[in-house]
Amino acid sequence: MSITRLALLLTFALTPVMTTFADEGMWLFNNPPRKVLKEKYGFEPSAEWLTHLQKSAVRFNSGGSGSFVSGDGLVMTNHHVGADALAKLTSSEHNYLNDGFHAKTQKEEIKCLDLELNVLQSITDVTDQVNAAVKPDMSPEEAEKARRAAMNNIEKEATDKSKLRSDVVTLYQGGLYHLYQYKKYTDVRLVFAPEQKAAFFGGDPDNFEFPRYDLDICFFRAYENDKPVKPEHFLKWSEAGAKEGELIFVAGHPGKTDRQNTVAHLEYMRDRQFPITLNMLRRREVLLKNYAERSDENALQAQDELFGIQNSRKAKLGGLAGLQDPKIMSAKSSAEEKLRQTINADKNNAEAAKAFETIDKAFENFLPDVTEFSLLEGHAAFNTQLFNIAVDLVRLAEEQPKPNSDRLREYRESAIESLKQELFSPAPIYESLEITKLADSLSYYLEMRGGEGPVSPYQSPEAKRYQEMLQKVMAGKSPRARAAELINGTKLKDVAERERYFKEGKKAIDASTDPMIQLAKLIDPAARAVRKKYETTVEEPLRQSYAKLAKARFAAEGTETYPDATFTLRLAFGTVKGYTEDGKPVPAWTTIGGTFEHADKHGNKDPFELPPSWIKNKGKLKLGTPYNFVSTADIIGGNSGSPVVNRAGEVVGIIFDGNIQSLVLDFAYSDEQARATSVHSAGIIEALRTIYQADELVKELTSAGK
Repeated sequence: MSITRLALLLTFALTPVMTTFADEGMWLFNNPPRKVLKEKYGFEPSAEWLTHLQKSAVRFNSGGSGSFVSGDGLVMTNHHVGADALAKLTSSEHNYLNDGFHAKTQKEEIKCLDLELNVLQSITDVTDQVNAAVKPDMSPEEAEKARRAAMNNIEKEATDKSKLRSDVVTLYQGGLYHLYQYKKYTDVRLVFAPEQKAAFFGGDPDNFEFPRYDLDICFFRAYENDKPVKPEHFLKWSEAGAKEGELIFVAGHPGKTDRQNTVAHLEYMRDRQFPITLNMLRRREVLLKNYAERSDENALQAQDELFGIQNSRKAKLGGLAGLQDPKIMSAKSSAEEKLRQTINADKNNAEAAKAFETIDKAFENFLPDVTEFSLLEGHAAFNTQLFNIAVDLVRLAEEQPKPNSDRLREYRESAIESLKQELFSPAPIYESLEITKLADSLSYYLEMRGGEGPVSPYQSPEAKRYQEMLQKVMAGKSPRARAAELINGTKLKDVAERERYFKEGKKAIDASTDPMIQLAKLIDPAARAVRKKYETTVEEPLRQSYAKLAKARFAAEGTETYPDATFTLRLAFGTVKGYTEDGKPVPAWTTIGGTFEHADKHGNKDPFELPPSWIKNKGKLKLGTPYNFVSTADIIGGNSGSPVVNRAGEVVGIIFDGNIQSLVLDFAYSDEQARATSVHSAGIIEALRTIYQADELVKELTSAGK
C-alpha cells in the first residue's frame, strides 16, 4: 500500500467536509450511498432491491455473516464461520471439522447445538428517546445509568410488541441510536461442509494473502416447527459469477472499525490495548499448539479455538502496523488539528471543542485500572468456559430480580433468550483442555500481580486489596493444582445443573458449594467495581464526546456518511479488480487448476496438501474455472460469509478474507492495494458438482427462484 496515498486518505477522513473516496464505506441500509453509486456507476438501488438484499442477509450470532440462498431456508456462509458449530458436533466417531459433511437429504441434516441466526427486519431511529433520558446536569455515572435504562426499556417494549429480537445500536459513537429488530432462528441444521484442507488450503501461511485457493464455504438450513423455513427473500445464484471490472455489492456484518477515533484514542489503542491483546493471543496460541501436539484427541479439542486465535493474532498485527506507522499517525494529527480549527471557528460548537480534551482525560484517568479490568472483568485471569458460565449464573441471580431498566446490558430482558441459548448449550466441554487453559491464566494472574507473597503493612490499600484477592483465588495452591481443583470439582459441565441455578436464582447461588460458583462470587464485587469505573470514567465520557463531534460533523457535512462498524448489517460496494504488489501485477482471480499448481510448489505437504477427494477428481474438473477473486469492497472482520451480489442481486461469490494490505482498514480505507477476497460462485458449483457429487445441493442453488 502506498503510504503517500494512505496518508492523503487519512488527511481527508477527518476534515470538516468528508469526501468518500473510491469504493469506501460500510453503509447503513436505511442510508445507502445513492449519490456515489449513481455518479460513479450509474446505478440507483431501489427500495425493493435494498429490502430484498437486507432480508436475504443473515447474521451468525457466533460471529460472521451469511445469506439465504434458496426458498427452503438454505443458508450459505464460510467454513470458518461454521467451524464453531462443526467443532461442537465433532466427536471421536465423526470429525466434521476436518473431514467435512454432506447431507444428501433433509432427513440427514444434523441439528446444531447452540447456533442462532438473525435476519434484520426493520430499523427505527430512537435517538431522541435515548438522548431525552440524559439530562445536562447529570454526572457521568447518572448519565450512564439513565442511558442504559432507556436502551433496556426501548428493547423490552419492542420485543414484547413484535416478539422479534430487538437491539438498540449505537452509531457514530453516540451520534445516533437505531433500534434493529431481527427474526431469530435457533433450529439450524448442518447441510454441507468441505474438508478443512480444502476450506483452509494454505493454512496460516496463506491467511490474509493473495492469490488464494480456498473452498471456504458451509451450508446450513434454518427450521421452524421442525420444518425448513420458507423465506420470502433469498438470493438467486449466478452460475457465471463475477467478472473483472464488474460492480459488486457486499451485504454483511462488519465487526468493528475505529476510523472516527481521535488521535488520543488511537494512541491508547496503539500503546496499551493492542499490545495487551497481542501478548495474550501469542501466549494462548503457544499454549494451545503445545496442547494439540500431545495427541490426536488434544488436537481435535483445541483445533477450532486455535484457529480463531491464530487468525486474530495475524489481524491484530496488521492493524498495529498501521497504528505504529508515523506517517499515518502524523496525517491523523494534521487532519484532527484542521477539524479542531473548524470547530473552534464556530461559536455554536463550544461543546464539540471540549470533546477532545474529555477524550484525552478519559484514557489517562483509567490507565491505573487497565490491568485490573483485563484480569477480572475481561476474565484474562480465568480462561475457561466454565468460569464464564459461573459468572453468568451469579450475575443473573443478581440482575434478574432488578427492574429491567437497572440491569447490566447483557442481562436485559430482551437479551435473556439468546443468553439461555448459549448458557444451556449441550456442546462438549473438555476437562483436560479447560484445566490447561485455566492453569495458564492463573499463572498469568500471578505474573501480573507479582506473585502470591504475604500482604505487607507498607503496601498501598489498593496493592493490599489486589494481594488479598490473589491469595483467596489461589487458595494456597499452584496454578495447575488450583485449576484442576476448580475444573474437576465443578458440576457446571452438566446442563441440568446450570438450568437449576438459573431457575432457582439467588437462593441456589447463595447456598452453592460449587468451587466455580464460589470463585465467581469472590471475584464479582471487584469485577463490577472496575467495570463501573470504566463505564463512568471512559465509556460514558467517550459516548458523550463523540456524539458532540458527530453533531458537528453532521452540521458541516449532512448525514450522507457512514458510521464505524458495529456488527450490524451494512452495505459495501466495489469492483472486481486486481492490484500491483512489489512491482508485479496480481490478477483479480485464481482458478481451480491453480490450486493443484500451488500444492505442487509446496511439495503437497501440510498445509498445502489437498484432500483425497480433490486428487481423485482432478481429471474431471474444469481447471480453468474461476475460484477465488478480489474486489475493492470495503470489508473487515465480521464480513466473513457475506454474500457478494451483482446489480441484479444474484450471488456471484462469498467473502472469506482480505489481503494483508486490507488489515489497516480498521482505521482508514484505500483501494490501491487493499482487497476483499471471495470464493467465486462458478468455482463453488464446479467443486460441489464434480468433487463432492452434491447434485441435489447444486440443483437447489441454481434452480432457486427460476
